[in-house]
Amino acid sequence: MSVLTSPKTYTGLAAFQVADAVACAIPVPYIAKALDTVQVPQEIRPVLPIVKVASAVGLLSVHRFPGLARLTTAALTLYFVLAVGAHIRVRDSIANTVPAASFLALFASMTLRGPRR
Repeated sequence: MSVLTSPKTYTGLAAFQVADAVACAIPVPYIAKALDTVQVPQEIRPVLPIVKVASAVGLLSVHRFPGLARLTTAALTLYFVLAVGAHIRVRDSIANTVPAASFLALFASMTLRGPRR
């Protein structure tokens, strides 16, 4: 079994998504600054915590519905494609782009491999 296919990985990433949702909902200053930098409109920002919580639920579905978990990693891949694109569009620094690019690579790999059955 690979780390990418382990249900524990899906569970850990779900916990991260929930923490990130809370940080976006507050919003934590560095997240607000990052969203300002990539020019995310104010009217879109309240949707981000909802999307992140939904993705956490999808990742947690790995235990009963592995197909839904795989669909969730595909949706997160698209989300991070858009995030990386936003960083590139505004010519953001490499240091600010690397986390989104790393999550893009992670979720794309997880989508290709799928969860362990």
